[in-house]
Amino acid sequence: MASRRSETLASALVTGINTAMARLIDIWDSIGIMEESRIERMQTVKKYIEDLLNDMITEEDALRHRIKTNIITSQKQLDDLCLEMQLEPYKLEENLTVLQMEKNLRWRLETLQQEKNDRLKELSNMRQQDEELCTELCATPFYIPTGSLPSCEQLQALKEHIQTLAEEKKSRVKVFSALRQDIKCMMEEMGHDPETSLEKDSVCNDADIFLLTKENIKALQLLLTQLEVKRESLLSTRDKLKDRAMSLWNRLDCPEKDGIGFPVDPQGSISNDISRVGIWADSWEVQRLEELQKSMLEDVIVKVRQELLLLWDVCKFGPRQKEAFEPHFSDDSYTEELLLLHESELVKVKDCYERNRPLLEALEKWEKNWVLFQDFEKKASDPSRFSNRGGALLRESKERTKVQKMLPKLEEELRSGIDAWEKKQGTAFLVHGQRVMEYIAAQKEEYRLQKDKEKLERMTKKTESTPLKTPTKRTLGMNPGGSVPSNISASSTYLALPSKPPLSAAKVYLSSHLPRM
Repeated sequence: MASRRSETLASALVTGINTAMARLIDIWDSIGIMEESRIERMQTVKKYIEDLLNDMITEEDALRHRIKTNIITSQKQLDDLCLEMQLEPYKLEENLTVLQMEKNLRWRLETLQQEKNDRLKELSNMRQQDEELCTELCATPFYIPTGSLPSCEQLQALKEHIQTLAEEKKSRVKVFSALRQDIKCMMEEMGHDPETSLEKDSVCNDADIFLLTKENIKALQLLLTQLEVKRESLLSTRDKLKDRAMSLWNRLDCPEKDGIGFPVDPQGSISNDISRVGIWADSWEVQRLEELQKSMLEDVIVKVRQELLLLWDVCKFGPRQKEAFEPHFSDDSYTEELLLLHESELVKVKDCYERNRPLLEALEKWEKNWVLFQDFEKKASDPSRFSNRGGALLRESKERTKVQKMLPKLEEELRSGIDAWEKKQGTAFLVHGQRVMEYIAAQKEEYRLQKDKEKLERMTKKTESTPLKTPTKRTLGMNPGGSVPSNISASSTYLALPSKPPLSAAKVYLSSHLPRM
């Protein structure tokens, strides 16, 4: 289609020239111009047309040369740009005209140049973010060679690196804020004024004063740990002072138990504010009570001995364990040294109770169930219980079965716990001077002997109430007169255990003298 149009235009051009020449000849004829002049004029027209066409040919040939030059230049620039952008070389389609080749190369070059500019701009923005985050976190920036054009993969990797750093910053900010808040609260609680530069910076209102580095986090964690240790020390000091004061008040029967001489809270109770431990340490109240105690040594030592007796019973000490503390049984003069010995023994026995509390509580649980078992056994021998109504007999049977199942389980737990304790301590665990399982066996044996004794007494009573008709053989194991043989009473006396401490007294002592778990 295009070639036909150009051929038509060329034919029209020739026709136009021929028509124009014919008109010129007509004009020349009408004027009467001679042949020589006509030839001259025709040569002028020819030269004019030839010069015009030659100029056009020269211009178009120059255009063709420029296009070819542009193709070569664009192709080279495009190859360099593809290499820089790490892309495959651009290949032109086949059978393209020079003009189409130049156009395609120019379009592709402009597209890649715009993509390059976009990459460089994105790199600049992300590199700035990366540098800021790395400065705050003391991290290593993402490496892209300076002056090079990043690939799409490098830009994506840089983007993910920035996201990771942003999440790390968020996490560290949370940790920093929590640490600084804990440190600030702990300092306020203890009334501690910041001394070191780290302490001052940690409570500063300017949150940006700290770089979010792992080293700074470790430094704050260490500071918090040190403050916690100091706080525990202050709490221990406070508790010791408070316990000492309460112990002295109880011993001396002082009416000033409302905290005179000690800081008090708005409710009038002794304050637990550890920031005032310094005031506690300097309080004259403890000193006053100490002086008062010196003037009442005899009464105080007697009370300490009573306290010690209760604590021995709570710990289930046997006679030998008690007698090992000879000052308790001493009749020497009441001196401060004697009081100190008793107080030291109190502390020792309290520590013993705290160490052995789980085993002692387990043994107490067994004793309670053992008492219940004996009560149920006693009720079982009472014929009147069958007259009970309302399901009481059924409930009693269930409870009795429960206790019977519980006792072996408790004994096994005790055996396991005591074996572990004795293995660790390298000594026997004694209760009332006996090993625990021996103590339990003795309790069972004592109960069995008591049952045998009661049965023998019933048989004796029945024999005495029966009329004597014929001489009969003496009841086996009975002395004349129905008395119990001396060997049975001796056995009972031998197996009898020391009386157990009243549980109520032990509980009262524990609630008033031992710290709660």
